[in-house]
Amino acid sequence: QVQLVESGGGLVQAGGSLRLSCAASGRIFRINAMGWYRQALGKQRELVAIFSSGGMTKYADSVKGRFTISRDNTKNTVYLQMNSLKPEDTAVYYCKADEPGTYGRAYWGKGTLVTVSS
Repeated sequence: QVQLVESGGGLVQAGGSLRLSCAASGRIFRINAMGWYRQALGKQRELVAIFSSGGMTKYADSVKGRFTISRDNTKNTVYLQMNSLKPEDTAVYYCKADEPGTYGRAYWGKGTLVTVSS
């Protein structure tokens, strides 16, 4: 089992910044991909930014140039630095970790709410 705990959400004005953290614990040696997704009210959950299994980063087009994903392997933590926030970035942000292979498990955190006011 892998446990993921997000933190850092909150209320911010448009143009502001926030940094989200996702701390992983448990059988983290099985994880080969990790990143951030978000779900706005009434919409489907979507990818925001991830480290893929090859260590490459991938971003949603809507956040490129504004958000940066990073990680600290010594702390088993992944971060999402969010700059130039827009009201449309308002959502619950979830951390996800994946095991490799067809039958690998996917783990989700409980999410942290980000609200951007105009």
